[in-house]
Amino acid sequence: MSKLADVIRRVKHTACSVVVVAAGSSARMGADKLYMDLGGKPVLARTLLAFEACDFVEEIVLVTRQDALDKAADLCREYGVSKVEKVIIGGKNRNESALAGLSAIKRGARLVLIHDGARPLVTEKVIYDAMHAAALYKCAAPAVAVTDTVKEKRGDVVERTLDRDRLMVIQTPQAFVPEIIKAALTRAVREGKEYTDDCAAVEAMGVRVHLSEGSYENIKITRPVDIQTAEAILRDRHE
Repeated sequence: MSKLADVIRRVKHTACSVVVVAAGSSARMGADKLYMDLGGKPVLARTLLAFEACDFVEEIVLVTRQDALDKAADLCREYGVSKVEKVIIGGKNRNESALAGLSAIKRGARLVLIHDGARPLVTEKVIYDAMHAAALYKCAAPAVAVTDTVKEKRGDVVERTLDRDRLMVIQTPQAFVPEIIKAALTRAVREGKEYTDDCAAVEAMGVRVHLSEGSYENIKITRPVDIQTAEAILRDRHE
């Protein structure tokens, strides 16, 4: 059997751990977006159930705020999310919260996915494609092409127009070999760096991140209009 064929065979039988980061303040929403109703279920419940339904997901670690610890645990019980084995308290920023979740996954996990709790419409295909790419290349993130014109500014003046053919919008779940992302986030926390996504911490160490296929429906709930958009997507999916 060729080396590539052996890798593909092992990928097909790989289980992974998942860290769902749900420790944000929802400042731009004006309310706790993770517990807002989305088609009859809280946003966070839909996020967790998406991973619960994946056979290749072995465990979920849910990272939340201290004041939401009991609420998060109750939600898991109410919606039967049995793969959530730990609900833990996050840190003061994204890097610290993700690192806390990574520290709680099972020893010996071959791959770990880190996902935004506020991305409830992620599909099994997006999840699997990210995991598959990480199994082959060690670090991966789902992405979609930029469709708008993007400009770089200084103050309120345009500096230049960027070449959108070279730009991608990055989503989650982002997938890693655990040792790499743990080292990257440990370094980021130690140096006081605050990255907006987990791949940026890996990139800062000089490690390449490969892109897997994302979805324009894999939106992040950030503002009230996003709930309306997500509800429209659910209706189109007949959910």
